[in-house]
Amino acid sequence: MVIATDEGLTSSSARAIAELVRRRKASAEQVALAHLARIEQLDGVFGAFQAVARELVLADARAVDADPSRRNGPLAGVPVAVKDNVDVAGLPTRHGSAATPDRPAAADDELVRRLRTAGCVVLGKTRMPELAIWPFTESAAFGVTRNPWSPEHTAGGSSGGSAVAVATRMAALALGSDGGGSLRIPAACCGVFGFKPAPGLVPLARESESHWFGLSAVGPLSRTVEDAALMLDILAGRPPRPEPGPPARLRIVVSQRPNVPGSRIDPEVAAAVDDVARRFREAGHAVTEADPPYPLDGATRFCRRWLPGIAEDAEGLDLARVEPRTRDMVRAGRLLRRLGLAAPVEREPLGSRLRAWFGDRELLVTPVLAWPPVRHHRWTSGWIRTTVGVARWIQTPVWNLTAFPAASVPVALSKNNLPIAVQLVAPPGAEGTIFAAARQVSDLVTFPAWAPVARQDRNPATSSSPPGSPPSSRRSAT
Repeated sequence: MVIATDEGLTSSSARAIAELVRRRKASAEQVALAHLARIEQLDGVFGAFQAVARELVLADARAVDADPSRRNGPLAGVPVAVKDNVDVAGLPTRHGSAATPDRPAAADDELVRRLRTAGCVVLGKTRMPELAIWPFTESAAFGVTRNPWSPEHTAGGSSGGSAVAVATRMAALALGSDGGGSLRIPAACCGVFGFKPAPGLVPLARESESHWFGLSAVGPLSRTVEDAALMLDILAGRPPRPEPGPPARLRIVVSQRPNVPGSRIDPEVAAAVDDVARRFREAGHAVTEADPPYPLDGATRFCRRWLPGIAEDAEGLDLARVEPRTRDMVRAGRLLRRLGLAAPVEREPLGSRLRAWFGDRELLVTPVLAWPPVRHHRWTSGWIRTTVGVARWIQTPVWNLTAFPAASVPVALSKNNLPIAVQLVAPPGAEGTIFAAARQVSDLVTFPAWAPVARQDRNPATSSSPPGSPPSSRRSAT
């Protein structure tokens, strides 16, 4: 059991924090104060949070301590960060844009209500790129969110602030959304676990029936697979299930093929994927190599949902106040809608094609990113050139287009000590397979439990360990 010091509390898994609070070894208020202190210490450097209202946080924590149902909940006292496209009562929802109103939300979104009911304490809202468009978090209105492994590099996006909050131990859990990789990409950049469920398992923000014509889903970011599995159960409105155990013998296929023509997988990324495949074989799984039948026009198919979805998100906004390339994308999306080209994902034939390709295969292992995190401002030109550039980097959108669940699992560090992750994909309905396999990967590889923000040399494998530095294992102290 962890020691209920500030350092112990911010180093703990969500499950361990909840156990401490349930057993009265720590109060929710004590947990909140420890994380608020860490936010004050670190967020000026990393820019994870868009808004934190200290008095609201402490009032919420005291309410947990005073309410037996929340104090005994599955996430009792667990501090959670919420992406700034989901309403939190008392805080504005800015969507990363100067064009959105700054008035506080009147009520919690249903997703936030479910987390609070389970005992969570909401720390605040996390930064994102404007309208969640990009896989990097560089908002013209609210600034750059920095990678905790190297502040000169991107934290990914669009749930970049959420991933940084978890990786730096400013939050135990974070809520994000994923319309083309927006959970998996920042998870891969920041060395945490991110999970995108298939559509329908978790309600969308504002209880929308669909977002970006079916591309989007909401899911968890965490430092452990077990914590994400628990958070997913809460978000899905179902009773918590047992922690994921080791999977039975799986039929696993591994692919290094980029899903966009013109992309190339970096040798370090390819080596990390090969290492995971080797470890799966040694664990007794049937592992083969095969490439999914990605279409040559996959990016075009994605854009037919993505751009019109952006146009829908911009309805009612003053376009004079949005970023120039966002304005151009809104116009392109409106044109696609007028031409009748904005078909929902349910009508995309690639989904059935890939389900048929899976056949009796149970799990696919691929890269999340073609190469490790890039430096800030890599893509600053117009939207077309930016889209082409990021499409060669991210290996995630095809699974939004086809409505498959997928996860990002950190497995290695590059020669520059930046995280490398693998993507685990399974057919719709097989989320449990992904969690079991991800748990096994986390047990088989050695990856730091959190980002080494206190280190100067950024090498957790070889340097000495000053106070606050991470253990060498992915596993959290319990």
